[in-house]
Amino acid sequence: MDSISLTGVTRTDTGKKATKATRNEGRVPCVIYGGGEVTHFSVTPKEVKALIYSPDFKQVDITVDGATHKCILKDLQFHPVSDELLHMDFLKLVPGNTLKVHIPVRCTGTSPGVVGGGRLNQKLRAVKVKTNPESLVGELTVDISSLNLSDSVRVKDIVLAEGMEMMSSSGIPIATVEVPRAMKSADAADEDAADAPAADAPAS
Repeated sequence: MDSISLTGVTRTDTGKKATKATRNEGRVPCVIYGGGEVTHFSVTPKEVKALIYSPDFKQVDITVDGATHKCILKDLQFHPVSDELLHMDFLKLVPGNTLKVHIPVRCTGTSPGVVGGGRLNQKLRAVKVKTNPESLVGELTVDISSLNLSDSVRVKDIVLAEGMEMMSSSGIPIATVEVPRAMKSADAADEDAADAPAADAPAS
């Protein structure tokens, strides 16, 4: 699992006035929960750009006052009009403690349906699992090697590592091999031609 490192500046005052002052300084108020402790700090938007504008699921190693906390990003708050990053919540990874997270899903393998002209449409990009920090991974994979045209692969087809429990519904489709419109039109034309009555033979 990939990780990213951040260095935070401690926030001693956490009220609304202090939080607003932090934002006015061009910094983002943040908090770490977990392990019976709460740590308030701030970072610059530039420091977290690679974290928040990425589809990847990463561990975040946050150093505040010399202590490093292994975390995951739990929540983000943006301004509804300006899209300014207002706040970030991190969850501390405590060995042995279970947590519920959304992990990205990637399709692997080569689908015969895609090779035959179909289009792979991935409908679900992440699934919710319950796990512990020791079993946490950056992504899950599902094999599409058996998918023909119009076939789907579902949440139940994901193979989880030991220590992980699926929380998303097993029947939800992850990806489908769709038949392109042009191929449907060609098939329909072939069917119409096959159903058309044979022309009368010319009189001798």
